[in-house]
Amino acid sequence: MTNERVLLARQDNNGDVLLTGPAVRAVAAKAQNVTFLAGPRGRAAAHLLPGVDEVLIEHASWIDAEPQPIEPGKVYAFIDTINSRSFDRAIIFTSFHQSPLPLALLLRIAGIPMIAAISDDYPGNLLDIRHRMRDDIHEVERDLSLVAQLGYSLPEHDDRRLHIERAEGQATWPWRNGEYVVVHPGATVPARAWSAEKNAALVRALSVGGRTVVVTGGNEEFSLARYVAGNTSGVYNACGLTTFPQFAAIIAGAHAVICGNTAAAHVAAAVQTPVISLFPPTIPAVRFRPWMVPHVLLGVQDIACRGCRARVCPFEAQPCLDRISVDDVLAALHHLTGTHSPVPA
Repeated sequence: MTNERVLLARQDNNGDVLLTGPAVRAVAAKAQNVTFLAGPRGRAAAHLLPGVDEVLIEHASWIDAEPQPIEPGKVYAFIDTINSRSFDRAIIFTSFHQSPLPLALLLRIAGIPMIAAISDDYPGNLLDIRHRMRDDIHEVERDLSLVAQLGYSLPEHDDRRLHIERAEGQATWPWRNGEYVVVHPGATVPARAWSAEKNAALVRALSVGGRTVVVTGGNEEFSLARYVAGNTSGVYNACGLTTFPQFAAIIAGAHAVICGNTAAAHVAAAVQTPVISLFPPTIPAVRFRPWMVPHVLLGVQDIACRGCRARVCPFEAQPCLDRISVDDVLAALHHLTGTHSPVPA
């Protein structure tokens, strides 16, 4: 172990932060201190990453889908915060469509002597290590490849999976003593989730088939979750009632998780719960599919508009996801769990 103080940055959503986990552990195996810089939407996941000693939060207007106005006073305060910690190096994690250079500029002004990132754009003197990557690689492998350029690698005993530090128990929840399936109908990006109507039909079918169902979601998804859960027997609506560690505990206890391309799939991977991923090709599945966990990927991946990166599908019925039927999901669940939930007649 070295005396290095390392800043690691990923400033978007909880799911994206979870995907940095193996790379974070690789750095933590060698560095004395690891600080993780997250955005407000990734704060909860950052606090659960093994190997992180401190979490800093800073909104990134060049990454967040709902950018806030840039306030010079806040920028100067952020620079002072970074400068005060005397980091030896910084590693900026990004997705293929994000630029590390705005943050690199701020970190350079803050006095960090060594900065590394993946960048297609010419970085000038903002990066000391400018790593280049091919496109067809998973986010986990992308991040591991970047930290390897600085000499960090996972210990031999590390399984390369996603992990979280803790998941709070669910001792008082009514579904705790039996098998249940989690249906997570929402997503931060609307185009990455199945329709509310199809999620509701799935929940009804699961209930008729004898399944206990827990519907999950964030505070902003309460209306969606209430509609999907309905008044169906054996269906519990946990939306907005949990902390992020409690949400992870619900997923850890589930027989399987059914969700779109969203953080729930990566939480499931971190606790080794099988995933049925309703995955639209708005971004390539090879980059964001559930990592090293049993899963079934549903969705039309070879559609002409693949790679659109749309937040809201311009078509009335999103063709890449709308073609998935309730029967398809039930068959995938049977494949993963070996049990059958019939569709009601």
